[in-house]
Amino acid sequence: MTHAAAMAARPVIARWDPEDAVFWAASGRAVASRNLWLSIVSLTLSFAVWMLWSVVVVHLPAAGFRFSTNQLFWLAALPALSGATLRIFYSFAVPIFGGRLWSTLSTASLLVPAAGLGFAVQDPATPYEAMVALALLCGLGGGNFASSMAHVSFFYPRAQKGYALGMNAGLGNLGVPLAHALVPLATTAGIFGAAGGAPQVIGGAPMWLQNAGFMWVPLIAAAALAAWFGMDDLADARGTFADQAAIFRSRHNWLVCWLYLGTFGSFIGYAAAFPLLLKSQFPAADALAFAWLGPLLGALARPLGGVLADRLGGARVTFWTFVVMAAGAAAAIACLPHGGAPGSFAGLVAAFLVLFAAAGIGNGSTFRMIPVIFVTERVRAAVGRGAAAEERAVRDGNREAAAALGFASAISAYGGFVIPKSLGTSIALTSDATAALVTFIAFYITCIAITWWHYGRRLAPMPC
Repeated sequence: MTHAAAMAARPVIARWDPEDAVFWAASGRAVASRNLWLSIVSLTLSFAVWMLWSVVVVHLPAAGFRFSTNQLFWLAALPALSGATLRIFYSFAVPIFGGRLWSTLSTASLLVPAAGLGFAVQDPATPYEAMVALALLCGLGGGNFASSMAHVSFFYPRAQKGYALGMNAGLGNLGVPLAHALVPLATTAGIFGAAGGAPQVIGGAPMWLQNAGFMWVPLIAAAALAAWFGMDDLADARGTFADQAAIFRSRHNWLVCWLYLGTFGSFIGYAAAFPLLLKSQFPAADALAFAWLGPLLGALARPLGGVLADRLGGARVTFWTFVVMAAGAAAAIACLPHGGAPGSFAGLVAAFLVLFAAAGIGNGSTFRMIPVIFVTERVRAAVGRGAAAEERAVRDGNREAAAALGFASAISAYGGFVIPKSLGTSIALTSDATAALVTFIAFYITCIAITWWHYGRRLAPMPC
């Protein structure tokens, strides 16, 4: 049997006990690390594809597409809407299909929207409905997050889940600033030669807007192959939908969904809206020269949030995250042009950098809370019923935590739709984004209250 065939046919790992220090040191850490880093590569590409339209829409009018500002905001927001919906299903996929197979298929699926966008933007006559369909297909990249996080969560001991989930999500989130930073560069040259199509002429200079999609195709294909030949399946991770559906009976599932909507929903929503917001409020500024900074800062801050939560407690870090986010949104309002005042472009960018950094830290800390909550809830119920019952409680808690991680990520991703549409509607009705930002501040205040009451105060029912 060839090496490739042996890898493809390797069995599911029957025993996986990362809480056993001897097992972890002997083989567990190496296997977990390999799965983590392969997952990071696939997730980075997933986020890049998911956020492609937030970059591309800025160039569509100059490329000859006659779409209104509201239509452009729709194209920027639709990938988040479809990605959030897909995450609901992806949340439960890993225990049913296996992490290795699902990671391979979900990564390969990104080829469709990436290549489709490359062909569509070459012709200004492409109907708006086709662009909408491609924007929705980019949601496949958003869906991948739920299954990726579930897959990684099974491999690590509780003491390192904050690190592992923070690294996977944080470095995966780098796909957003990569798309914002690399797409403008890739569109300046015919990197695929004649096979890539003719350039558009924008502002007297040639632009290969199709490269925004084509540039990711070879990388996606390589990542899908790496997932198939390099990832593993765990027997303990397998389960039915019914096994995972227990999360819907837990009030903590809905509470952490609300909190993660506040952190990740803000991150992905601001990432989708930031370029258009800057362009609409300060038309003379070069929005794309600065828009990538926020998502980059948020992505890099996420692993820090996981590490801080491991050391200080997830609830404490999450609480202060929302305090800073409310202050950042208030600062953004002060920097907007309104009432005849010109506003401050630099101030608005700085305020959003604070929002992105705080959201990134909160992403890591909130995801650290989820496994602790669900494992603790199961273990509490098994106390006094014997060692076997307690071991089963840990396994069940880990399985439910993985499902809750995915489901919370699904709910939170709707922020990527709500925030751009809220900002767009606020601008359309009032000429600035103040009304939307005030609403976001009110939401962050509810998150502060929930975090403190349920998880952060001295006598909280589930301290974490």
